[in-house]
Amino acid sequence: MHQFLAVHLRACDCAGPCQHSRETVQAALGHLLQVLRSKGCIPPRAASGASAVQKELDGFEAYLAQVCGLAPATRSNRLHYVRAFLESRFGRRPIELARLKPKDILQFVSHHGDEGHLGAVKVICSSLRSYLRFRTLGGERTESLIAAVPTVAQWRLASVPKALAQTEIKQFLSAFDCTVAGGQRDYAMARCLVDLGLRSKEVARIQLEDFNWHEGTLQIKGAKGGRVDLLPLPVETGRAIVQYLRNGRPNRPSRALFVRQRAPLDAPISPDIVRWAMRCAYARAGLPKPWPGAHALRHSIACRLLQSGASLKEIADILRHRSLNTSQIYTKVDLNRLALVALPWPGRMS
Repeated sequence: MHQFLAVHLRACDCAGPCQHSRETVQAALGHLLQVLRSKGCIPPRAASGASAVQKELDGFEAYLAQVCGLAPATRSNRLHYVRAFLESRFGRRPIELARLKPKDILQFVSHHGDEGHLGAVKVICSSLRSYLRFRTLGGERTESLIAAVPTVAQWRLASVPKALAQTEIKQFLSAFDCTVAGGQRDYAMARCLVDLGLRSKEVARIQLEDFNWHEGTLQIKGAKGGRVDLLPLPVETGRAIVQYLRNGRPNRPSRALFVRQRAPLDAPISPDIVRWAMRCAYARAGLPKPWPGAHALRHSIACRLLQSGASLKEIADILRHRSLNTSQIYTKVDLNRLALVALPWPGRMS
């Protein structure tokens, strides 16, 4: 494997389709080793004692899952930055927080923060803050270290939600080819996003048992905070899902509603597949670039409800916001009501 990566890949001129990216090939070879070990074709990885950092991360992950109730993706992001921080400060030595100084926190954030955007810096800071709170439960004095974690300046409700107009939604939904299995699956996913305001992660996690066809409801599990929500199933959404189940979904033992069209065929789709399918449909529809992201479809349903006279409480219930404050951002796009409270512009009109 090392010879392939170091020698062959540098001068690779193999006929396509093939990958030439070292990162992609290295990841694929890692999966190959796992398969070969599971089949007994090669010896298992040499056993080695878990490092102090790994033991610490195992306890921290259990805290994030059982105490904080965070989703796997959120836990993975926090573990990534905490691992980098602990390895840079302790290596394979025991974890001793008494050796840490506030300047160590600031140096790590400033170094890694230069590599990303504002959102990445916020994740780094929240990850370190969460880890230090975890150590506080064990009796450690971490007040000075927590105070040293910088706060990223970001004003709440400073942005305007990106949403698609009703004509753009129709144009977007017409971009799916429902005569083929893949198009039926993608169209059903799009209806879940457009009609129910689901997140990409929630669409990927829908199971066949989550539907109650007699009552016309859909149960959403695995949402933020591990909650379970019950939503009414719109008629058009149900029709799209039924068409996909009857004509487009492969006959597989998987209980996931949306499954892959390519190998591994029995595996459920990932949120990335949902987002990619929506991005491709947006491009086929010829809508203005750039692609605003799948979350814009969630914003669109909130804007449509607001324009039809729905209250913020009703929007918060449909989007399953924990706090009504989260829904306040949609008041920025309610131009009709904003016009009623707008004051006259000072000065003369030209």
